[in-house]
Amino acid sequence: MKKSKYAYLVWVQYLGFRYSGWQKQPGQKTLEGMLLKTLKFIDPGKQYKILGAGRTDAKVSALKMAFQLLTPVAPIEDIPAFVRDLNQNLPSDIRIVGMEEANPEKNIIQNAKIKEYCYIFSYGSKNHPFCAPFMANFLGDLDLPAMKKAARIFQGTHNFQNFTARVQPNTRLIRTVDHCEIIENTEFTANFFPETSFLLLVRGAGFMRYQIRMMMGALVLLGRGELDLPTLERALKTNEKMLMPYVAPGSGLFLKNMVFQ
Repeated sequence: MKKSKYAYLVWVQYLGFRYSGWQKQPGQKTLEGMLLKTLKFIDPGKQYKILGAGRTDAKVSALKMAFQLLTPVAPIEDIPAFVRDLNQNLPSDIRIVGMEEANPEKNIIQNAKIKEYCYIFSYGSKNHPFCAPFMANFLGDLDLPAMKKAARIFQGTHNFQNFTARVQPNTRLIRTVDHCEIIENTEFTANFFPETSFLLLVRGAGFMRYQIRMMMGALVLLGRGELDLPTLERALKTNEKMLMPYVAPGSGLFLKNMVFQ
């Protein structure tokens, strides 16, 4: 693909339950792949490239995700009509909610200032099956007060090497979490949701692969009494490699918001 002369910032919402993550992969149904397939269908004579502001995992959803749409051929003359055409042809679990012209020289990944995630979960008895795409369900009892206390430990700048997977040599392991707390869920409701559910809210500049799901997994282990607070603190303060054996399911995680510089 030639150097892109025209760039657009596109805001998208999606339910990730049917997809193997954001990034295009051979033989897999992904969000990027579905977007490119739809672009080719509605505008077959044009080359498009997508650069996502992040890469959500399999089954992870988004309320406000952004990507750059790049093309070297010609500008999009009627953006509202283009968005309507995209939404008419995308599957029902993907929706374009905004689009504007952008600077093709700016890298959307480096430009993301804040990312806010929420993890929806319940515990106790088994949920209604309709909850599965939106909410993680942990059977049995959890010590929720202990989990709330432990969630605060993640705030600040730490070495998160024990809360990621497939670490590459150039991976930046020191990350800053601006906010991390567990609260009761009053924001997301449905008549088939359990009477009480909860949100893990996490906000920061950027996160590594599986980081938030492994943070949630550690909190669940702590809530079950299988992990104690000093061990969790040590996992963040030492260069010692420690095994965090549980990654929470992807279907409870949502990218809630993004803010750019």
